[in-house]
Order: sequence, then C-alpha cells, then structure tokens
Amino acid sequence: MAKIIFRLNDVPDDEAHDVRELLASHAIDFYETSAGNWGVSMPAIWLKDDGQFEQARELLDAYQKERTIRMRAEYARLKQEGKNKTFFDAVKEKPVSFTIHLAVAWLVIYLSIQLVLDLAQ
Repeated sequence: MAKIIFRLNDVPDDEAHDVRELLASHAIDFYETSAGNWGVSMPAIWLKDDGQFEQARELLDAYQKERTIRMRAEYARLKQEGKNKTFFDAVKEKPVSFTIHLAVAWLVIYLSIQLVLDLAQ
C-alpha cells in the first residue's frame, strides 16, 4: 500500500527537486500527486512500497537537517551583507498588490464587526 513520505504544500521547487533526486538515486520507488485543478487535493510524494519507508525517512531526515543548516547560513550571510529581504522590501516590490490585499482585509474585518454589532441590537 502507498504511504506518504513528503508533503509538497508550500515547498520551494528546489527542495522538491532535491527530494525527488534523493529518492531516485537510492532506487526508492515513489510517485507524486498534485494539488489538482482547484488546489484542493494534497500535493505530496508517496512511496509505492511500505518496506522502503524507514530508509526513505532516514534519507529525508538527513537531507532536511543539512538543508536547514545551509539555509540558515545563507540567511545569516545575506543579513550580514544587508541583502536579506524584509517585509518593507516586499511592499516596495508590489505596492499596488499590497494595498489591494490590505484593503480587502480591512473590508472583511469591518463587515465582520458590523455584522456582530447589527446582531447585538
């Protein structure tokens, strides 16, 4: 029976690619499911053989520890150089998108509060 080994929700493309290569290089049979047309399914990498689960889990745990160390070092380097991306950098990149999202959030909050106040009267 198939068993899930790695969920792909919000996983960067390079990490997903590395996981696929890692499993393939160790001859671990797997298949992948996508989020589907509407994004409601679970994107994941599944093992075809339950017997390979322990081996795959050990490989993925080691890979994720190594990746964590590498990404933290990269972040520290960028931060030291002053090149790390901040919230304000993201706002500067897409000010119109940020403004629209902020307006929609405020509208939802306003309508939610207004509904409660109307029901209280």
